[in-house]
Amino acid sequence: MAATLCRILLPKQGWLPFTQCVRHGSKSVTRHKRPLHFLKQKLMSVTRYIPPPRPVPLGAYPRKTSRDQEDDPFTILIKKKLKSVLQESKMIAVVQNSGSTGDEMVLLKYKLLKHGITVKFFPNQVVRSFLKDSTYSNMAPLFIGHTVLFISKEPKVKEMLSSLRTSRHMLLLGAFIDNTLLSAQGVVSYSKLPSVAVVQGELVSGLTLLTSQTAAMLQRHPAQLSALLQQHVKQQSSEGAPKAEEAT
Repeated sequence: MAATLCRILLPKQGWLPFTQCVRHGSKSVTRHKRPLHFLKQKLMSVTRYIPPPRPVPLGAYPRKTSRDQEDDPFTILIKKKLKSVLQESKMIAVVQNSGSTGDEMVLLKYKLLKHGITVKFFPNQVVRSFLKDSTYSNMAPLFIGHTVLFISKEPKVKEMLSSLRTSRHMLLLGAFIDNTLLSAQGVVSYSKLPSVAVVQGELVSGLTLLTSQTAAMLQRHPAQLSALLQQHVKQQSSEGAPKAEEAT
């Protein structure tokens, strides 16, 4: 119909038009993809092919170690020694060694030993595994790199800091003093506190001063009261004498 309409409208001069009328219509789709039955979907998902994993070459990844592995006898011995050292000490300081020589370490040990402070070396892996289930578990983050322990049965903080000032390669990370975990700045602040003997002396002197002041006040009040009464009597007597003279 469109072709006949074009022939009618165009003049018959024996030439074809540059454009041709072509019919464009919608294509009728008669075949749609039907959804699969749910049983067939289950069967296909179960029977789907799963390719095997690609083999990993040896050495490409680090070896997996189980944490529940039992400790060897040497590790158990180190843990027992560490436990005894921590229980017998009131000051446990963690110091990082950043490249001190053997002579410097020997000299530092000698200076600390004069004040009753000993230097102990323990592997960090063993120390962290021991501290994990103990009361010192908060100290575990301090054990990083090459660390040593300064241990003393008494909290001799001032002596330890004075010895560390002479060593350039030893850095104080923290300490556990009198069941209290302190940072490096906290250890410095702790060293500025007065000793126990000084505090006890100040407390005793303060108590004696209060008792002496109380006794003095108790003794002063009756004497002061009697003096005031005597002064009042004198004033009354002195005021009564002129009145009597005026009456006469």
